[in-house]
Amino acid sequence: MVSVQSQSYQAGADARYAKAKRHSRRVRQMRFAVPVMVAAAMLTIIGISLFNPFRILSKLPIDIGKLGVSGTKITMDSPHLAGFTPDQRPYELWAKSAVQDVTNPNNVELHELRAKVQMEDRTGITMDARNGLFNTKTQLLDLKDNILLQSTTGYEARLTQANVDLGGGTVSSDQPVAVKLLNGTLDANRLRITENGALVRFEGGVSMILIPDQPATDTSTGNQAPARDAAAK
Repeated sequence: MVSVQSQSYQAGADARYAKAKRHSRRVRQMRFAVPVMVAAAMLTIIGISLFNPFRILSKLPIDIGKLGVSGTKITMDSPHLAGFTPDQRPYELWAKSAVQDVTNPNNVELHELRAKVQMEDRTGITMDARNGLFNTKTQLLDLKDNILLQSTTGYEARLTQANVDLGGGTVSSDQPVAVKLLNGTLDANRLRITENGALVRFEGGVSMILIPDQPATDTSTGNQAPARDAAAK
């Protein structure tokens, strides 16, 4: 005959096994969600740039008081663009200044750049970069210095450099990338995003740390059963 204590102990063991199984499933889900999140974040750059608001900087209604000329360079202070993506998601783009050299009109320098776009699930992604250089002919955007991507759900990604090919729909970085998750981190030496974000690849020294949820104190009879057995002896 199976004792009540044995039944209670088995029930507690089953509960602990089920909890461990749920935790393993959450870890697997997170491992899948991490590249998806990074792709969504980096697609802020691609997403805003695919319809390329930079190309219309020269066509915007301009306040003459915000234009400056120094030698061959024309500077626009505080340019701001706002609108909707082709699938009707709002976006905004700011820069402290945009500079164009009349001797090299294909290049537009962007300083203190910030872009914000709403994702398909209505969460928001914000991208900040200290400097950017956009080539209107090659459709290449080179971002440099303190690139920070933040989601309204709490994720962050930091890079020091990123090359965006607007025509090819790719993002590449040969500098370290650090991703902050809700309960962990992901670090890599290089990042490649291709096929318009469908493929995300981390390369070189990839390290992922997951911090599991703190287990609740198990006060079930299952943990107390061995103590009662010992006392009975």
